Amino acid sequence: MSTRHLRTPKVLLLLAVLCVCTMVSGQTPSSPNPAPVRLTLAEAEAMALKSHPQIAAAQNVEAAVGQGVVEARAAYYPVIAGEITASQGLDLSRLGAGALSASLLFDRFGQGLQLNQLVSDFGRTKNLVANARFNSESQGQTTRATVFDVTLRVDQAYYGALQAEAFVQVGEETVKARQMLLDQVNALAKAQLKSQADVTFAEVNLSEARLLLIRAQGSVKRAYAELTRALGQDTAIEYRVVDTSRAPAPPPDPQPLIVDAIRNRPEIAASGLLVRAAESFENAEKDLTHPTVSVVAVGGALPYLNQDPRVSPHGYEGVAINMEIPIFNGHLFSARRQAASYQKLAQDQRLRNLRQQVERDVRAALITAQTAYERIPVTENLLKQATLSLDLAQGRYKLGLASIVEVSQAQLNMTQAQIENVSAKYDYDTAYAALQYTIGALK
Repeated sequence: MSTRHLRTPKVLLLLAVLCVCTMVSGQTPSSPNPAPVRLTLAEAEAMALKSHPQIAAAQNVEAAVGQGVVEARAAYYPVIAGEITASQGLDLSRLGAGALSASLLFDRFGQGLQLNQLVSDFGRTKNLVANARFNSESQGQTTRATVFDVTLRVDQAYYGALQAEAFVQVGEETVKARQMLLDQVNALAKAQLKSQADVTFAEVNLSEARLLLIRAQGSVKRAYAELTRALGQDTAIEYRVVDTSRAPAPPPDPQPLIVDAIRNRPEIAASGLLVRAAESFENAEKDLTHPTVSVVAVGGALPYLNQDPRVSPHGYEGVAINMEIPIFNGHLFSARRQAASYQKLAQDQRLRNLRQQVERDVRAALITAQTAYERIPVTENLLKQATLSLDLAQGRYKLGLASIVEVSQAQLNMTQAQIENVSAKYDYDTAYAALQYTIGALK
């Protein structure tokens, strides 16, 4: 028997196994795509506040700055250090060049403790603690401002996603309406009631509507990518935003809003605390010219001591009080005091500039919100008129009293009116959120 006939059954068996595997793999049900997660605006804000890295970073910085208060207060407590010393010296010799001390040199091994305690520096440490506390509180307000920034970006991204989805709905309705018109024109053309030019014109309008829908669908994907970033998520999750409520009407007068903004904005609070911190530091630098009183105490044992009658074998102890009075140091302290004074004046001007900027922002945000709010009824009326115009144009076209161009123009006006109406609503929601941000009314 030839080798060819021996190999044929093996080849057939292999092909059969492959076919079975292919059929089994083809019958394996594919895992369905998970349904989009329903997300309200309140849920989105809470999610961002919980997991956004920018907020977590600000909280960590706040905690780090808060340790500055502990560092400044450390001067109130004693400093205790353990000491171990071993020495070898020539018998009956004393220190010579290099120092004014006349201590004896002798062989010894000793161990003990040294305590240093500040008694009074006449207010400098107190002012340094106040400076650290105001800096810590200012950083807390900066963390709050970060929360405001993140919340505003979430609101803007959320309304952007709603607007993008509304544009998709407009695109789908436009495609549906123009497809219906094309079907009607095709039927009339087959009945020789309309020309082929009308069919071509309707096909062009349908293609334009499909392009509008494609662009709107791409805008939805970008909007949800921006929302994911605003939420601070590490992985992309498919959400479905929910349009729950409309923003109320904007107030007419900016002055009460400016008062609220000056009182509530965390940036202004943080800057005001920095002014107080600069004042405390200026006072601390002035206190450099005051005396400093401290106590030093030492004590310990001498486990090993070379026999010397002039040194007690029972150990040692001692205490001293010291007052250091600055007299002259090359104008160092006066320069530091002047530098701190200039820093305080600069911080005053920063606060003044910030208040002016906030007032400008409130006025600009209110004007933007009022303009967006006034657009809503205008666009609603525009949509009603465009709908009526389209109905009339379609009716005239069916009766043979209008051309396809008139119907096409009416459809275009209708689409533009729908887009303007959607834009007006969500532009106002975004503008109102920005207005709330400027007056410090966000969460």
